Amino acid sequence: MSTCSLEHPNGQKAESLPAKRLCKGECAQDGSVGGGGGKASRAVEVSIVIPVHNASCWLDECLQGIVDQDYTGSMELSVYDDASTDGSRAIVEGWRERLERRGVSMVISGHDSAQPRGVGHAKNQAVSRCVCIVTDPMLISSPPVGHAKNQAVSQSSGKYLCFQDALIGCQVRRDPEGSTERYTRWINNISQDQLSTQVYTSHGPTVIMPTWFCSRDWFQRVGTFDEGGKGVPEDLLWFYQSVGQGGGVVRVDQCLLVYRYHQQAATHSVLEETIWNLRVAFLQERVINQWESFTIWNAGKQGRKLYRCLSSSNQKKVRAFCDVDENKIKKGFYTYEESKERPKPQIPVLHYRDASPPYIICVKLDMTGGVFEENLKSLHLEEGVDYYHFN
Repeated sequence: MSTCSLEHPNGQKAESLPAKRLCKGECAQDGSVGGGGGKASRAVEVSIVIPVHNASCWLDECLQGIVDQDYTGSMELSVYDDASTDGSRAIVEGWRERLERRGVSMVISGHDSAQPRGVGHAKNQAVSRCVCIVTDPMLISSPPVGHAKNQAVSQSSGKYLCFQDALIGCQVRRDPEGSTERYTRWINNISQDQLSTQVYTSHGPTVIMPTWFCSRDWFQRVGTFDEGGKGVPEDLLWFYQSVGQGGGVVRVDQCLLVYRYHQQAATHSVLEETIWNLRVAFLQERVINQWESFTIWNAGKQGRKLYRCLSSSNQKKVRAFCDVDENKIKKGFYTYEESKERPKPQIPVLHYRDASPPYIICVKLDMTGGVFEENLKSLHLEEGVDYYHFN
């Protein structure tokens, strides 16, 4: 598909308005494409799901991106309006004729209550009536995120789901340019192998939510998006569930998405500590529980915090901290002052060249002018075997 400008909204509780489906040719009573007169229904190959909440300033660009796609198979657009008050639904309706000429069938539903239900709900509802979630005008308010996604999923019908939350992603262009530079470099440049090994970092999913594409069967196996509401990272939770069930992660190395940044995005409602706790739990479940012992690379604040957050059984597996800071190394150990054990645990602090793998690395990437990266490279270790990044 050609480059498409995509974003995302959000939403909450009320009676849903019935879906309206734009059909080419005859339509069955249930709104499916085809039907009537014994004609076979036209199978939809790709569904594009757009959960919308007050997204009027982005919708024209987003919908034009759909019209401009060079994909020649059958496409369907499923829009779930999550209580917008800015005329978003009217804008979507205004695109019917252009989308029909392009050969894109259309399903529009939603609700008009006082409070939106959230992006998770809207996506789940939209997907239940279509196939592929490609976009979500940027979240600009704060209600439950999971609800809107679930609505979007539930109203879709096709074989494939292509959202801002799936297992096949792509490179992106940030708008405004220069926003979150380190993060953007990371999501665009980590290797295909690192898409699986760097899932524990603070950056979150290794292919970003607005670019996900997966089969409907896989989505149903993993389950719907969390509808817990404001402050719930429903994309990270779904990503972890997918990886935990053996799902692969793949990136198309082309820039196919304009990824907007703004201060009203729902991601800013998620607390850093919430993300931290989820990451620690996933790291222990997938990695540390399988190790007999390991070293934490970073005897500073982040390394010590990780140690304190581990289960007591996993704390006992920490053979040492390692670092390059001579003062920390000279002291010789870290004392776990909060421990109820007596004597209090003291963990050795070593120079990284004197430590032994495997490592959990709590050093931020792309922050030392390449010094840390060169130190790590000098040890000739294999990522995903000898170490994992947690930074």
